[in-house]
Amino acid sequence: QVQLVESGGGLVQPGGSLRLSCAASGIIFRIYTTAWYRQAPGKQRELVAQISSGGVTDYADSVKGRFTVFRDNAKNTVSLRMNSLSPEDTAVYYCNVNAYPNDYWGQGTQVTVSS
Repeated sequence: QVQLVESGGGLVQPGGSLRLSCAASGIIFRIYTTAWYRQAPGKQRELVAQISSGGVTDYADSVKGRFTVFRDNAKNTVSLRMNSLSPEDTAVYYCNVNAYPNDYWGQGTQVTVSS
């Protein structure tokens, strides 16, 4: 059974930083592209950042230069370092593993940016 468990969300002031982590189990993690998505209230889920099995990264334009995605295949984890956070980054953040034809998701972790 595949499980993805996110951690690290919380409340942070504008301009602050957070690091999200996702721990995977039940899957050969290292061979798949992993990603972080987010969903704000009333909006569709959107891709934030992804990292391929080979370490190639891609980011949404809105987070380029502020967010960094990285993975540790030995520990089966993918993390998202978020800097210079703004209220527009407030959302539930989800970890994703694209193991075509299967698509696995974590339960989500809330990030709230507010003063």
